[in-house]
Amino acid sequence: MTHVYCDLRTTFADPGQWTLPAILRARAAEQPDAVFLVTPEEGRQWTYGEVLAETETLARGLCAAGAAPGDRVLVMAANSAAFVRSWFACGLADLVEVPVNVAYEGEFLRHQVVTSAPRWAIVDDVLAARLAALGPDASMIERFWVIDTGHQAEAIELLRSGGRAAVPWQDLAAAGDGPAPLPQTTPQSLASIFFTSGTTGPAKGVAMPHAQMYLFGDEVVSLTRLTAADTYLTVTPLFHGNAQFMAAYPALIAGATLVVRPKFSASRWIDQVRADDVTVTNFLGVMMDFVWKQPARPDDADNRLRCIFAAPTASSIVADFQARYGIEAFVEVFGLTETCAPILSPYGQPRPPGAAGLHASQWFDIRLVDPETDAEVPVGQVGELVVRPKLPWGCSLGYYAMPEKTLEAWRNLWFHTGDALRRDEYGWYYFVDRYKDALRRRGENISSYEIEQAILGHPKVEQCAVVGVVAEIEAGEDEVLAVIVPAGPVSAEEILTWCEGRIPAFAIPRFVRFAAEIPKTQSEKVRKAALRETGVTTDTFDRMAAVKG
Repeated sequence: MTHVYCDLRTTFADPGQWTLPAILRARAAEQPDAVFLVTPEEGRQWTYGEVLAETETLARGLCAAGAAPGDRVLVMAANSAAFVRSWFACGLADLVEVPVNVAYEGEFLRHQVVTSAPRWAIVDDVLAARLAALGPDASMIERFWVIDTGHQAEAIELLRSGGRAAVPWQDLAAAGDGPAPLPQTTPQSLASIFFTSGTTGPAKGVAMPHAQMYLFGDEVVSLTRLTAADTYLTVTPLFHGNAQFMAAYPALIAGATLVVRPKFSASRWIDQVRADDVTVTNFLGVMMDFVWKQPARPDDADNRLRCIFAAPTASSIVADFQARYGIEAFVEVFGLTETCAPILSPYGQPRPPGAAGLHASQWFDIRLVDPETDAEVPVGQVGELVVRPKLPWGCSLGYYAMPEKTLEAWRNLWFHTGDALRRDEYGWYYFVDRYKDALRRRGENISSYEIEQAILGHPKVEQCAVVGVVAEIEAGEDEVLAVIVPAGPVSAEEILTWCEGRIPAFAIPRFVRFAAEIPKTQSEKVRKAALRETGVTTDTFDRMAAVKG
């Protein structure tokens, strides 16, 4: 029997309400005195009523400065209450939020600024110099509002010395003090432009309408069974979708409390969960493994945490993790910023090891196809996931200012994810690899993800990334390189012995290289293009050379 995901019942049944202003106003009307936002490092919290009042004032300040519906507003800031309120203010003013990675500078930053062409910018004071350094490439920005993290005056002076209009962020509130009406926002209005991580090439700006942002958030409400009684902790960057529309927005939709921390700390994670009475949180990438490898404590299960949304879930440790921390459920999805999540795991339902979830068939069409022909592949075979929404505005509007990339991705009227998955006879979907990260060796297809998971099981491995490097023979195929950050003294031979019996012989890496760190984006995605570029170095262990020696 083929199963599908049937749990999604949207919190707000009328799609005409699927805008951030409508949801915020509805929640503030229903529960004005309930706490919505908590920022422990700032020592502050805000109720739903307070957040609505303050963000409406900020939105009026943007409009008073001349911002018009559809204008792009670049937001380059670390996690803070100011970030959340700036994002909400953009929605209330019918402006387009463009969150930018705080690690970017130079060409990476220039590309996103030039592509999105923002008219306005909200920026942390310590990041202002990076935008100023772009010179004419950022000349379309008419005004900067500078968030104070301790260097506000210097940042404003720097921007002004370059001929920029720059004022303190708090001036928005003063400028917006008054009863002026705000623009109307529709579900199809462009809400945000989220840039992809750029792991395989120049970042593309995903144009997300309000309805898609809402649907993504409500999927997480369903996934985690989030209610107004819950407290949701996010420690990932707000410029990333994992924090914004998969944590903050779900909390808003459900009427829950949102706790925003500046960054992830594996050693302090359980203390933070306990201190803030957290009931739901999320993990991204290697975060779950990092927490698991912390020294166990007798009171690890002394917390209110009931659900973790992990993407992906490390299936080899999930049962022990649940027992150690007293967690009711792990949940997972497979989706993209471009498509929402067409594959979700039902809450509390056992799933096969490695399964990401079931098809949310009420909301999305999906297929697994041959990436060369777009012909659907049989059940059990690996194919590229392609997606299309069943609801208007349920997917992105395309890549902003990149029509060629949009047409390429949406060929044959399906969005092509570039991800290799397979489906079993019961309807469970399994992520295999990114097609661009997939390896082929001696005629066999290899999943870098599966090799990574096997190596990460070694007790002396902290991080691992696997890529293909050009083989000396059989042109067009790969040799396997594992780049490892050790957690203790360990040799390449020990790693390779560990792989035996855990992965197929043909997938065991030929090359092993130890490194102090693995290059990642700010959202914790491994920059595999950088690893391929570095390739095999003089200190890389070569299994074949060792055998010959």
